[in-house]
Amino acid sequence: MATKISTPMWSFVMFALLQRTQAAFTGGQGQVGVSKTAQLAFARAANVRKSQTFSRLRPFSVATTENTEVAIELPTNENDEELLKLRHTSAHVMAMAVQQVFKEAQVTIGPWIDNGFYYDFYFPETTAINEETGEEETIPPRKLTDADLKQIKKAMDKIISKDYPIVREEVSREEARQRIMEIGEPFKLEILDSIKTEPITLYHIADQWWDLCAGPHVESTGKLPKKAIQLQSVAGAYWRGDENREMLQRIYATAWNNPVELKAYKARVEEAKKRDHRLLGKKLDLFSIQEDAGGGLVFWHPKGSTIRRNIEDFWKAAHIDNGYDLVYTPHIANLDLWKTSGHFDFYKDGMFDQMEVEGEEYQIKPMNCPFHCVMYKDELRSYRDLPLRWGELGTVYRYERSGTLHGLMRVRGFTQDDAHIYCLPEQLQDEIVSVLDLTEQILSRFGFDKYEIMLSTRPEKSVGSDQIWDEATTALEQALKRKGWEYSIDEGGGAFYGPKIDLKIRDAIGRTWQCSTVQCDFNLPDRFELEYVSAEGKRERPIMVHRAIFGSVERFFGILVENCAGDFPLWLAPTQLRLLPVTDAVMDFCYDVQAQAKKLGIRCEVDRGSERLAKQIRNAEQQRVPLMAVVGMKEMEEGSLAVRSRKLGDLGSFAIGDLLSELSRCADAAEEMTMMGKTEEKEES
Repeated sequence: MATKISTPMWSFVMFALLQRTQAAFTGGQGQVGVSKTAQLAFARAANVRKSQTFSRLRPFSVATTENTEVAIELPTNENDEELLKLRHTSAHVMAMAVQQVFKEAQVTIGPWIDNGFYYDFYFPETTAINEETGEEETIPPRKLTDADLKQIKKAMDKIISKDYPIVREEVSREEARQRIMEIGEPFKLEILDSIKTEPITLYHIADQWWDLCAGPHVESTGKLPKKAIQLQSVAGAYWRGDENREMLQRIYATAWNNPVELKAYKARVEEAKKRDHRLLGKKLDLFSIQEDAGGGLVFWHPKGSTIRRNIEDFWKAAHIDNGYDLVYTPHIANLDLWKTSGHFDFYKDGMFDQMEVEGEEYQIKPMNCPFHCVMYKDELRSYRDLPLRWGELGTVYRYERSGTLHGLMRVRGFTQDDAHIYCLPEQLQDEIVSVLDLTEQILSRFGFDKYEIMLSTRPEKSVGSDQIWDEATTALEQALKRKGWEYSIDEGGGAFYGPKIDLKIRDAIGRTWQCSTVQCDFNLPDRFELEYVSAEGKRERPIMVHRAIFGSVERFFGILVENCAGDFPLWLAPTQLRLLPVTDAVMDFCYDVQAQAKKLGIRCEVDRGSERLAKQIRNAEQQRVPLMAVVGMKEMEEGSLAVRSRKLGDLGSFAIGDLLSELSRCADAAEEMTMMGKTEEKEES
């Protein structure tokens, strides 16, 4: 875990505490030196939000006693092997329970997942004798209900209470096939055929039930915590993901080490519902998915576009500062390019159909890397030219089944923050360190400073020599050690073309998201015959590094929305300051302030509605505007603004020039505005 606490966050917390102290000494009278109109308006807003003002300063937590809150960092399958075993065994116990309750149920697969496990069941048609007619009639496949889940959970609890031993057995493929045929489980036969290793392993729950499985599991069912397992929902799923195959019923469940963790997880789920980027995207008018135009395609509205533009501008500036050249490539190319790269052979199912152009087949691009390769090959490179670092915010298009689409998280058209580095073998380690430095720089700007890191090594099937794999893996490992980052190793989990580092970020409510990746590639340089002339005059293959920091702009945007619950930091907020005029007489003054703000790059908005002042303030609050200022005759006469921060409450009265200067500084530094305005006692005229 790599953790960094930023100085702005500490100043934010200290200021909040200072403001509370000041409020205590002033008897809760609000900021002095601010017009009565502004004081009264802000006071009403403060009363509405009194319980919310400082809630953002506390970590997401779960109440464990009446007056105590304890922040819970939930374990994961990666860092808690016992939890993984618990979830795997729970899946088997659930499958056994389902077949006890519903005799006709057939089992398929039941893996552990991030927050628990699921199991897929097939319910065939059955027959029964009609008691009235005496005739046999067909009963359609069972559809599981919430009541069924309760019945299944009771059966699970009984199995757990009996503390059955979990027993591993090794058998031959022929023996496994014979046993499966005896119990009439056709899906198990397909699973058996897909297992390429021997012997075949079975796991038994005593002599009551068994399944094909590689493990691991707990020692007995009694090790499972009944009160920390909860069946959640039922969903449909096609066998093997093939819509032409049988429709299965998938039971999702969550499982934890103890009831405290389950309670924390359930609280997190409820909090996640409030933060759902699809709901906030609509509420805050950020983006939409226009189904009439096609599923999985994102339409960016003006406010969302403003945020995205700021994200991309920061990304571009950071890359240029770190020695990258930015490039642009086409959206389509001749299909032969994708055949050369191998994508057509390996990823054809994830690509859209080809289009014919003057008798040739063209492909809309599913990734950017082949384009960078042909650009590299455009001229013969010298070792002196390397490393080359090319970055691109390149929009790609991939076919996704409609049932898998999910807001911004899984779409059909998205922009990768792609970059490729072509370097010498001896440059690789330094380049990886530079990539990790840049990754940290960019992610921390958005408040993500807690990471889970995985180094994945050579799989059984791969391209490239032993030497180059060893050197590349060592380079990645040494780069992580130079960063001082803790990491786990996924033996054999690398891509067939090279080892990789994957980085997950942790959000405000403790969820982890896969974002950044750094991958060595020995495949594409061979396929495209990329070369450089070495110091000895020989032609050699460069090492190619794929890397992305956001992964995709769309998905990262969705993560960001949920992380801050739509309450964007000042530097990203689509509107940074909203002026709330109390009379038409001050409108020209407001527009003049807006023009001054625009020259400094500050996104200032004048509320031009006809609502009463209290409604204007509520609107600004609901739209998550970071700063607002009530503007009356007093403010116009003095050339000042009474400012309220959404996060910190009243900040006082500022001269316009001072306010805009501080706002500009805070936005550039990605800080929240905490400076206090005028506080001396002043008579109202």
